[in-house]
Amino acid sequence: MEKSYKQLLENNKNWVAKQLAVDPVYFDKLANSQNPEYLWIGCSDSRVPANQITGTLPGDIFVHRNIANLVVHSDMNMLSVLSYAVEVLKVKHIIVCGHYGCGGVQAAMENKQFGLIDNWLRHIKDVYRYHHKELDAIEDKTQRARRFVEVNVIEQVHDLGKTSIVQNAWKNNQPLHVHGWVYDIHDGIIKDLNVNFTCTKDLHKVYHLD
Repeated sequence: MEKSYKQLLENNKNWVAKQLAVDPVYFDKLANSQNPEYLWIGCSDSRVPANQITGTLPGDIFVHRNIANLVVHSDMNMLSVLSYAVEVLKVKHIIVCGHYGCGGVQAAMENKQFGLIDNWLRHIKDVYRYHHKELDAIEDKTQRARRFVEVNVIEQVHDLGKTSIVQNAWKNNQPLHVHGWVYDIHDGIIKDLNVNFTCTKDLHKVYHLD
């Protein structure tokens, strides 16, 4: 156990050496500032690392992760990340990225108790309730789960647009696009769900904030 733990520190030293071999001032530049164009809201699943699957470098993507990539309006952690990314870093794109085979989504399809996480899963269950006619009509459980992952991402994109943080950016003519993606852990490919919000008009009028 201790050996595997220490291996991470050795890996870090090797990584640093490789970076410096390519660019001796790499860390000097990285420490100076961060100017990412993207905010990534993804799942905490260890198989879905934002930088690796998008081929980007440290400093390129501002990242927030939680179980099943949720945008919960009472989650101060998510809202704080969103606020900083939009209002301070001035990111141009917010990407909600789910993934097929998501354990949180699969758990939300069950009628079991899992413990404390049940309170979080309830937000995902709400998504199922919104789309239950479409989802219940899919007989194959695997395909139903895959579609559930997709509609969950779509709902989170909507929820981002509902926030005053995003709407105020649009009101101030700040260039900000919100996108929904799904990553397939079976082949490594990201699927663009083509749900893209660029202004308040993309939302139902009941959510418009003056």
